Amino acid sequence: MAARRQDRGTRIVVTGLGAVTPLAAGMAESWRRLLAGDSGIGPVRSFDASRFPSRLGAEVHGFEPALSLRRHRPDELGRASQLAVAAAREAVADAGLAAADLPFERVGVAMGTTSGEPREVEELDDLWLAGALAELGPGFLRRYPCHAIASAVAAELGAGGPVVLLPTACAAGNYAIAWAFDALRRGRAELMVAGGADAFSRITYTGFARLGAIAPERCQPFDKNRKGMVPGEGAAALVLETLAHAEARGARVLAEVAGYGLSCDAHHMTASHPEGDGPARAMEAALAASGLDAARIGYVSAHGTGTPTNDKLETLAVQRVFGERARRVPVSSIKSMIGHTMGAASAIEAAVCCLAVAEGRIPPTINHEEPDPACDLDVVPNRMREAPVEAAMNNAYAFGGNNATVIFRRVDA
Repeated sequence: MAARRQDRGTRIVVTGLGAVTPLAAGMAESWRRLLAGDSGIGPVRSFDASRFPSRLGAEVHGFEPALSLRRHRPDELGRASQLAVAAAREAVADAGLAAADLPFERVGVAMGTTSGEPREVEELDDLWLAGALAELGPGFLRRYPCHAIASAVAAELGAGGPVVLLPTACAAGNYAIAWAFDALRRGRAELMVAGGADAFSRITYTGFARLGAIAPERCQPFDKNRKGMVPGEGAAALVLETLAHAEARGARVLAEVAGYGLSCDAHHMTASHPEGDGPARAMEAALAASGLDAARIGYVSAHGTGTPTNDKLETLAVQRVFGERARRVPVSSIKSMIGHTMGAASAIEAAVCCLAVAEGRIPPTINHEEPDPACDLDVVPNRMREAPVEAAMNNAYAFGGNNATVIFRRVDA
């Protein structure tokens, strides 16, 4: 995306948050545990991982989809859709809204994903290999398509406005927020529910295992001895509305969406540009669109997967954008605690940015033991930090070279 300032005549704010993460089925408890430096990473339990060289995963345990479903039965939705609906319902409630308060035709949904509903594909493959396709239930075609995630959220909320599913891999949550931001600016909706969701799956796990990207013991973003990422699952949703709409209904405002920047490396399907060019351009575009100088960013939520290459290239991008201040701006990765939740990752991290802005608390990067000279950043090692955050930058990078940065700031900033 060109680094041009977006129309600032209409201010867009975040008034509600919801999440299901490997730490908790709920935003408040997930946030509490993130600040405490707790880890939701452990041995894979949803399938037999004994033949993989690494057996770590970041799965959601104890989640009861029936508790958040009103218009669907759990068996009518895939796992990712169930997670997305739970996050969306929590976000709407957190925004002080009930279903009856939502003007049907003026509420939209934008969700992002990496894999859609991969568990449905696994079921099909298993039945096919077993010669038992006749056992495939009639609901498969309802659950399988990736657009089912956004459609399920819309149906559960009674949202009759624009509905879109953005499958831009691990940057998809930020893409969805950007899409919702534009929809509100252009008057296409009064309120948007935006976020991302992905389910833990054997398919995704196998792909990252074949790349040799999964950490053998723990996730250590930016640490000198980091050995890889940890696949995970989850969902997050944010309620976005115009500031005028929020003020008219007396809503609590957590943060303002100041602007976003998108770019593509156009370099390689899975590898980033060796100089971090695409990520840097996304950050620069977000700053230009927001009308903010890099000096006003008080926190950077890093993509921070924990792979040797990704963390080094993200460091190069941060150094290019922040210059001599790169060593002083707090930069942390919550993937050290909840793994890489794929299409949900930047949505969860966006929610964290909103809370960092609202509360002045920054979550840590855990498992950070030995600084890496190639990652010469303030990574908020191991312990939460209290500090005023005027604006927070949320970075997300994905396969295909997709890069997306969204900036959140205090409304009074």
